[in-house]
Amino acid sequence: MSPLVHILRLPIHLYRYGISPLLGVNCRFAPSCSEYALEALATHGALKGGYLAARRILRCHPWGGSGYDPVPSAGAAGQDGKTATNSCTHPSHTRAHGGHETVTG
Repeated sequence: MSPLVHILRLPIHLYRYGISPLLGVNCRFAPSCSEYALEALATHGALKGGYLAARRILRCHPWGGSGYDPVPSAGAAGQDGKTATNSCTHPSHTRAHGGHETVTG
């Protein structure tokens, strides 16, 4: 990982271990926004991973989406940033879908 990725990971770790425990589990997505950000930085580097993480955090609001939203794999993302696969292997989903489905319950 580049030095910039390590620098960008620091505030995420501070949030995960310092602030998040005080707020409780409130994330609308799986994986959580902080987990998504760390994975995006590791998979895509500082620029694209930082962009994906910021875009995900901006979507995390009361009127935003929810459900399973994985980090696109390197090289498999289209122009919209969604994965090119048509099925999801997340265990809570029982049918193939286009990558996004609201998880209820």
